[in-house]
Amino acid sequence: MANVETSLKEAMTSIEGTVGAALVDYTSGMALGTLGGGNDLDMTVAAAGNTDVIRAKARTLEMLGLDDGIEDILITMGSQYHLIRLLTGRTGHGLFLYVVLNKTSSNLAMARHQLKRIEAALEL
Repeated sequence: MANVETSLKEAMTSIEGTVGAALVDYTSGMALGTLGGGNDLDMTVAAAGNTDVIRAKARTLEMLGLDDGIEDILITMGSQYHLIRLLTGRTGHGLFLYVVLNKTSSNLAMARHQLKRIEAALEL
């Protein structure tokens, strides 16, 4: 089992093209840990902002009466992918893993696979 720091390091090293990674509590908007980013990408601000994305999607599912959960959310930008994976384990309720990927050097299918693997090993 991996802790937050180990999981974020794993995301940065095992997912090709990762620019930054975070574990975020979407009920409070607080990042429990961040890694990477840089001058052009403040991972704490980005992580907090994406809590609104999750809340909006959850409200939409509720309004539509859909009895289904969100596995992940992909935001495609000009040069980046922003991938949000909601944690589903018993200790992960209300949390999500968030990675920012370089669009030209990443593989979305592999990134999703790796995030699922990292989630399974994460111990909170």
